[in-house]
Amino acid sequence: MGVDACRAGWVGIVLSAAELWAYFESDIENLAAAAERDGALDAIAVDMPIGLPDAGRRAADVLARRALGPRWASVFITPVRSALDCDDYKMASAENRRAASEGISQQAFALRHKIRQVDRWIRHTGHRVVEIHPELAFARLAGKPLPQSKSTWNGAAQRRHLLASAGIRLADDLGTAGATAGTADVLDAAAAAWTALQVVQGQTRPMPDPPQSFSDGLPAAIWS
Repeated sequence: MGVDACRAGWVGIVLSAAELWAYFESDIENLAAAAERDGALDAIAVDMPIGLPDAGRRAADVLARRALGPRWASVFITPVRSALDCDDYKMASAENRRAASEGISQQAFALRHKIRQVDRWIRHTGHRVVEIHPELAFARLAGKPLPQSKSTWNGAAQRRHLLASAGIRLADDLGTAGATAGTADVLDAAAAAWTALQVVQGQTRPMPDPPQSFSDGLPAAIWS
């Protein structure tokens, strides 16, 4: 299953030998449970940081930015754990500046609740879960980083065609998931599902290799 955060919660795309399934839930734990009811999950790939730094930047973010070239800005730098404990942007940015010598982006701050949610869930889930970045998946499918953003018509169309060429054909109607999640969210979840399949087949590697580890003890790496 590939998972991406959307405005109202989480969207998941599950690949099976028979067909493609789409799910939506407000909580990532409930999303995994809903998918599990339809069959065992071999791996879950999530577009969200796993392993939060205590100071400085994660090597995973730096390496992913380097690999994506023109699409580097699609990778946000993960805030330090203490900054993510703050619910005021100015305080969070000041705390990150103290621990990492730089502030944090509004995008990263806006995702703090979902980052915390994954951080809680990852500690007790029995699933094999890896962190991915969808733009790295699309770059692998295309043979190079894509020139156009997924927020553009051309960029979204190219990503859907790349997924179809890999056997992932997204239906026009994906039920609740399609009615709730944005176009880019669905595309990213599908790219994550493709990466999850590559993980199961042993066709991926972590960046960095081996993964970093911080005080939380979680392996911090983006798989591609």
